[in-house]
Amino acid sequence: MQDLIGFYQNKIEKFTAERSKRQKELWASSMLRLAVFVSALLGSYVFRGNIKLVVAIILATIIIFLFLVSRHTDLQRKRDRLKALININEIEIKVLQRDFHHLPSGEEYKDSTHYYSQDIDLFGMGSFYQYMNRTTLKQGGDMLSEILKENTIDAIVQKQKAIAELAKKPNWRQEFSATASLVKTDTPTSVIINWLKGYISFVPKVMRFLPLLFSGVSILLFVLYFMNSLAESILIYWIVFGLLITGIYARKVARLGANSGKLLAVFQQYTKLLSLIEEQEFSADFLKKKKEQILNDGRKTSEILKEFSNLLNSLDRNNNIIYLIFGNGLFLMGLSTCFKIEKWITAYGASVNLWFNTIAFYDAYCSLGNFAFNHPDYTFPKIIKEGNTITSEQAGHPLLAPEKSIRNDFEIKKDEFFIITGANMAGKSTFLRTVSLQLLMANIGLPVCAKSVSYKPIKLITSMRTTDSLTDDESYFFSELKRLKFIVEEIQKDPYFIVLDEILKGTNSTDKAKGSRKFIERLVASNATGIIATHDLSLCEVAKELPQVKNYYFDAEIIANELHFDYRFKEGVCQNMNASFLLRKMEII
Repeated sequence: MQDLIGFYQNKIEKFTAERSKRQKELWASSMLRLAVFVSALLGSYVFRGNIKLVVAIILATIIIFLFLVSRHTDLQRKRDRLKALININEIEIKVLQRDFHHLPSGEEYKDSTHYYSQDIDLFGMGSFYQYMNRTTLKQGGDMLSEILKENTIDAIVQKQKAIAELAKKPNWRQEFSATASLVKTDTPTSVIINWLKGYISFVPKVMRFLPLLFSGVSILLFVLYFMNSLAESILIYWIVFGLLITGIYARKVARLGANSGKLLAVFQQYTKLLSLIEEQEFSADFLKKKKEQILNDGRKTSEILKEFSNLLNSLDRNNNIIYLIFGNGLFLMGLSTCFKIEKWITAYGASVNLWFNTIAFYDAYCSLGNFAFNHPDYTFPKIIKEGNTITSEQAGHPLLAPEKSIRNDFEIKKDEFFIITGANMAGKSTFLRTVSLQLLMANIGLPVCAKSVSYKPIKLITSMRTTDSLTDDESYFFSELKRLKFIVEEIQKDPYFIVLDEILKGTNSTDKAKGSRKFIERLVASNATGIIATHDLSLCEVAKELPQVKNYYFDAEIIANELHFDYRFKEGVCQNMNASFLLRKMEII
């Protein structure tokens, strides 16, 4: 871990030094803009008797000032990029030190009806998502949650290769994440997609050539004016004429301008993200196929998106009163830009959704690659077609600090079902979540917390945290029955690895024992594979009748009036229980 912390600390030092240089450049840029403005005022005052020269000074100042503003904005973006990179590396150091509860928890992705997400701390405070998620785009976070919840066993080896490759590209991943983090907008990409799909054009086709013709006449009139061959009033009338033409479509232009202001930041940053993807060479087929979705014949997608971004930026300048008067009065810039925007939407609007999804994919997979990079001691499971469902050596839970984690070996054959008994706090539930997370991580291509793993892919389904519902007028017991019925129905469709924790808790002990036994027998008859944890030792008798059922336990000992746990996974039935001891120890009884 110290090597990783050192890597991130070196990055912080490097980017901090670069940020200091950018701050100095920004100060110099501000002073230069002030100097240009003061010089323009002074020049206009000195030559106030010469109207033509004053007009020339003003026009030159506007051009120079716009250039300096653009340059200053670029410097600000470079500074903000460095700040983002520093923040990225500071976060990684905190997470390595197990300080991650300030990160997005993914609470919005919780789903009590999902196959496993509620039971294994996948989302919420202190969850696996909170620990490993580094997405910076809302759409990327959504896609990462879908990857974690998809419960498929397709293309695992290809996913492993993709994640392993991204793990080896920390510089590119950080650059991508820093660039993505600079998107400052409240407009979701789904809203943008729907706007593009539903857009109705309003600019007449004559605007294809009219602004060019109008601009030519404007330049000619200016030349004649400076040659003393044209009265000032003619020039003013011409500007008013241009504003009247623009005014016919003023409301629609303003509406499009308002929308463009909301879209501008997204398209500016997504252009850069597409460029980063285009410029990066990938060897993993899974990554190359995604990259192919943004490749066009003869022209880069980033260039196409940049064109749209520049058009939106140009229309956004209508908010500047000087640009509004002279840009529209002399060159019909507003209408010209609107015509080009509509032409772009017609040509490429339908492709934007695919481009955005590709960016979200890389945002999500950067998180997966980052997780692999931060855990070099984890192992990618060896995917097998025959043999045991899973054989794991020194398996641990990824959310437990390495120095506190007790790792265990386990091997579960196809159609086997483990019954796990043990005292309270002995480690049963943690083990269930360790196995569940190991299967989930293996299925999405992540390395797992183990020394070695061989795995025959199988989907996961669990019942560990059933809750009642006052809203739906459901008792705890009824909710649990619904969950068990869901499991029985699903295993008829596909093979699943089933993880159960103390089922039928909502009924009396006699009914619970009988019902649990019947349910295990039903699962075994369906050739199910899985684990159930229970305090009911009578359930262990099933192993004597059904060879597919095996008994394992976690032990606890009372030594010198203190409880001791070794958290070791052992074969057999637990004989030591501790509920009465704990009640006495805490002076409850």
